[in-house]
Amino acid sequence: MEYMLFICTDSTAPTTEPPVHTIEEWVAETTDGGTRRHGDRLRPANDATTVKLRGGRLSVTAGPFAETTEWIAGYDVIECGDLDAAIEIAAKHPMAQFGQIEIRPMWPIE
Repeated sequence: MEYMLFICTDSTAPTTEPPVHTIEEWVAETTDGGTRRHGDRLRPANDATTVKLRGGRLSVTAGPFAETTEWIAGYDVIECGDLDAAIEIAAKHPMAQFGQIEIRPMWPIE
């Protein structure tokens, strides 16, 4: 099963604790272990562009679709046996300590 990990900031998270893992360690471990398919950082939310099509009219606006202090900082696609395995992998990501990781199962178009 493939899962999308949304790597999100969290304005309420503590920032004074030393990191348990570095992102380089996590990427190496999950890539070498065969679970990480791909992933990357994302530019800040104020670099986003939002597109809507309503009643045949295109609306393009600068910035994110929602006003929030948290934003998606990156993503990773992993493949593992089940949600418990995905949770274990996500818990080792450095942003689990300083942000939050949203896990969603992929829903392939068939």
